[in-house]
Amino acid sequence: MKMKETIFEREARDLSPYAMKSAETKGRLRHEEPCPMRTDFQRDRDRIIYSKAFLRLKNKTQVFFAPDGDHYMSRLTHTLDVSQIARSIARCLSLNEDLAEAIALGHDLGHTPFGHIGERVLASLNPGGFRHNEQSLRVVDVLEKDGKGLNLTYEVRSGILNHTPAGKPETLEAEVVRYADLIAYINHDIEDAIRAGFLTAEQLPQDAVALFGSHTSARINAAILDIYRESYGKPYVRMSEERGKALDELRSFMFEHVYERANKLIQKSADRMLRALYGYYTERPEELPERYRKTAETDVPRAVCDYLSSMTDKYAIGVFKELFVPREGVL
Repeated sequence: MKMKETIFEREARDLSPYAMKSAETKGRLRHEEPCPMRTDFQRDRDRIIYSKAFLRLKNKTQVFFAPDGDHYMSRLTHTLDVSQIARSIARCLSLNEDLAEAIALGHDLGHTPFGHIGERVLASLNPGGFRHNEQSLRVVDVLEKDGKGLNLTYEVRSGILNHTPAGKPETLEAEVVRYADLIAYINHDIEDAIRAGFLTAEQLPQDAVALFGSHTSARINAAILDIYRESYGKPYVRMSEERGKALDELRSFMFEHVYERANKLIQKSADRMLRALYGYYTERPEELPERYRKTAETDVPRAVCDYLSSMTDKYAIGVFKELFVPREGVL
């Protein structure tokens, strides 16, 4: 018996009746021969991991830009964190771990340099707006592999698009990733903020701390256990009302005391750089890298956003310096 068929049988036997089974995928945008060993969701996970956009996440800001230390979260480590939490939740709810993992690994592929500041700047400049979840879908559908895209399954693509609070997940695995994203960035960003001196543990909302615990691992375990108690065997994924409110309280606290404060430190510089780069390339689309010029033939702002959002922090700074900072001995 083929390995993949064994996986199909195991999923049919062991997974929740509400789980998305690999054999029941709606398929890909373009037909291709299936892999004899891997399910389509496992294949999607591998394609994302080996994509150029995934590799670039290691040099994109999560919260703290160019931190003085080696242990702060980047967009890549955040993505891996979300993936691990999503797999843990999916496993305890008997959902499809491979689907949850693939969505988690791809959910931030379209994120801009300089974190959410970059997203706000491009949203204000592009006539069509800019949302990183939509850009992440564009990355896997269009931009990767020299315009061919990764040709992912419908379920992974939908999960990537709908991972934000405003999204409407179509599978429980996609809902799992929404919770995993929230749990990951709040908990590890707290750790980073304390390390950076933005706050102390004593400043955290103590009611929420009492419910979730005073350490990262305790908070994550408490959140996952709460989801399990509320959702196991049910056709939905959710937290209890008490812990859901506490998590929202932590999120609001972090936005007020960390995200907005940290963003202000890089906001002016990032804003200035991205606006200058956007203006430069919209006026000179012929200077865009070749892979973006075809889009520029019909939609220059879209092509420029594709290019700028693909940049890492360091690359964006380098391009800005090359274009706008005079070099020694050059007038």
